[in-house]
Amino acid sequence: MKISNIQQVTMAKTLQLFAFLCVTFFVQHTLFAQGEALFKSKCSSCHQIHKNGTGPMLSGARQRWTDAGEGDLITKWVQNNAALRASGASKRAAAVFKEYGGSQMSLFTDLTDDQVNQILDYADAQPKDDPAKAGANGGVQDPNATAVTEEEEGGLGFIWIVLAVFFIVIILSVGGVRRQLKVASTGDESYNQLTYWEELKTIAWKYRGITGIVGLVLTIAVVVVVFKSLYSINIMENYQPSQPIAFPHETHAGINGIDCKYCHNSVAKSKHAGLPSVNVCMNCHKQISGDGKPFAGEVKKIYAAAGWDPSFGPAGGYRNTKGKPLVWNKVHVLPDHVYFNHSQHVVVGGVDCKQCHGDMTKMKETAKVLPIEELNKVEGNIKLTKATLTMGWCIECHGAKEVTIGDGKNGYYDEIHSRLKKNKTLYKQYLANDGKLTANELGGWECAKCHY
Repeated sequence: MKISNIQQVTMAKTLQLFAFLCVTFFVQHTLFAQGEALFKSKCSSCHQIHKNGTGPMLSGARQRWTDAGEGDLITKWVQNNAALRASGASKRAAAVFKEYGGSQMSLFTDLTDDQVNQILDYADAQPKDDPAKAGANGGVQDPNATAVTEEEEGGLGFIWIVLAVFFIVIILSVGGVRRQLKVASTGDESYNQLTYWEELKTIAWKYRGITGIVGLVLTIAVVVVVFKSLYSINIMENYQPSQPIAFPHETHAGINGIDCKYCHNSVAKSKHAGLPSVNVCMNCHKQISGDGKPFAGEVKKIYAAAGWDPSFGPAGGYRNTKGKPLVWNKVHVLPDHVYFNHSQHVVVGGVDCKQCHGDMTKMKETAKVLPIEELNKVEGNIKLTKATLTMGWCIECHGAKEVTIGDGKNGYYDEIHSRLKKNKTLYKQYLANDGKLTANELGGWECAKCHY
């Protein structure tokens, strides 16, 4: 039996077409998965797919801007809505801002134009009657829910499925060609009687040495992938829940130079850093109403919470002392069995806030769990390698953080220093060699220090 040139060309074109479709579908799915992940992390707390909520629904948003003649400005709106409104270049931006009562959208200057379009592509692709795709709650994150991270599905697993199908088709196609060539060269039609599985077993046994090595490598690869996936459980990096007010730390801590301890006033005397009460906010915002500014809508939320009416009396006054409480969502959430004391780190350990939270004087968005790569870019921070808020991250910091003793500024460490000097063995062990003392040498690696 002889394979004609037409059959060979047809088979080659079929394989090429299949490869092209696989690659195209793979690229599209990757972009789609990125859009879904960005939507969940950046947008889902305020926007639903097919229903207006805190913000307008995202399905068809790009088309609505296009119909208004400003389709090219929607990416600018998402990235920095305040700047777009201030420029006066968009009537659509002013209309949306007015429609939603002057509520300022968070700034997402870190998003590129392509990423914004990926989010909008994902939103437009969601079927209206499919809650499994759009989220059983329409894509809205419960603002009172405990902070959790979820493993994005459909990414890496789907890639392996596509590759597996692709290689199976290639193997079957090559096997068919090989069989036909074998029949054509020997004239023995018995080769056509073998099933693919029988032929595969024959080849595997013939080359059993290679087959054994390949099987071992694949087994090890699967085990490694499974164990590596376990390390991603409960990784909190980039978690950024919605907040009742779009609070820009850059403006308060950066431009206005407000000390962190003014708002988080329990950080030096409690295990919790604490959140400012509405009265603390009103200390400044009785005079700063933000009228005519992009943040006027956010200040109005503070007034509503405090029961303050700026038009009441000559200088404003409280009309309703009960007000409307602000419910802030916790960002840095630790497991229940983990003990962490802010005062111990800030006062005794002398750890700067930026070591764990980043440089808040440059934070334009509401707070989030910064990835370790961003924390390492902050000047003065100890450079670490483990993911933020993981046990490895804490242990690594305790092994690298030096404590200053014997300078008369910290009674806790001064007492430790005096006791070390009395014990020559311990003094030589910890200080005589390098003159440094780290947190782990003071028991910072003991399990009971951090676990109940």
